[in-house]
Amino acid sequence: MALADTARALVDRRLRARQMHLWLGILLAAIAIISLATGASGTSLWSALFRLASGDGISLTERVVLWDIRAPRTLLGICVGGALAVSGAVMQGLFRNPLADPGLLGVSAGASLGAITAIVLGGLLPFGLGAFLGAALLPILAFVGAWLTMMVLYAVATRSGRTSVATMLLAGIALGALAAAFSGLLIFRADDMQLRELTFWNLGSLSGSSWSKILLAGPVILIATAFATTLAHGLNGLALGEASAHHIGIPVQRTKNLAILTVSGATGAAVAVSGGIGFIGIVVPHLLRLATGPDHHGLLVNSALLGASLLLLADIFARFVVAPAELPIGIVTALIGTPVFMWILLRQRGVVDL
Repeated sequence: MALADTARALVDRRLRARQMHLWLGILLAAIAIISLATGASGTSLWSALFRLASGDGISLTERVVLWDIRAPRTLLGICVGGALAVSGAVMQGLFRNPLADPGLLGVSAGASLGAITAIVLGGLLPFGLGAFLGAALLPILAFVGAWLTMMVLYAVATRSGRTSVATMLLAGIALGALAAAFSGLLIFRADDMQLRELTFWNLGSLSGSSWSKILLAGPVILIATAFATTLAHGLNGLALGEASAHHIGIPVQRTKNLAILTVSGATGAAVAVSGGIGFIGIVVPHLLRLATGPDHHGLLVNSALLGASLLLLADIFARFVVAPAELPIGIVTALIGTPVFMWILLRQRGVVDL
């Protein structure tokens, strides 16, 4: 009887997760339309669509605003929000703790260090590598920075197959501070043009969105996000502990290595095109676990959808709260995410008792 009840509860949870796919997809589509339809200019999406439907052409101003400015910004917000939320969900499954997050644990700082290195020192690479790689150098080094940080963090926090939450948090703070220190050294030697570009990384923004950035980082984010869904079974097994996961046939080390690679790719690419945007990765997966349970088969997809929706909402707010100026989106996510993080921390005091 108890086994039947457990199976029924599992089926109900997965059904709720699938229903959540639909509703979050509708929510994301609605917010994306709002993002396309609103902006500082008076250009109307609906007027442009009406003229196109009636066979009339749209003006050059409408084409530039809608196609070259709003459309890539909306798509980039979807990619970045989804990447950060999925990365947070994978990290929380890997570390078996709801406080794991690329920003909190220094992974985003490592990716930012790689991106800043590309901006400041890219022209000094030997054999003309900087010129050869061109725009691809920045996301490559951002990925390397995220990957190295993630590897060091996991090596420091895990011992005898068990992860210490206290060590994880402290190591993440230390690695983030170290990455910030090296970033400061690079910023110190940057010229005026590089400093203007580096300002983009301080708080994160989607204002520099373009089709070239989407073509550069979008495939990496989409591949990493899609690949993360294949890790659902392994992450569910790791929730039982590494020993138990091994006994039920989970390739533990392979799952951990792939999870690290996935988080590094998604976070590195996201930071490369948007700068440092915090709290999406910690808030979204935790809220979804409360709503649909810890099963990663539904959690990862829902995290991508809700993370994209929340980041687009934050971007819309950032565009209008101080119009005609624009508030960095990192400030918005921090203002929203910090109280939620404190609430999560209070709920998890027994888990993270130092």
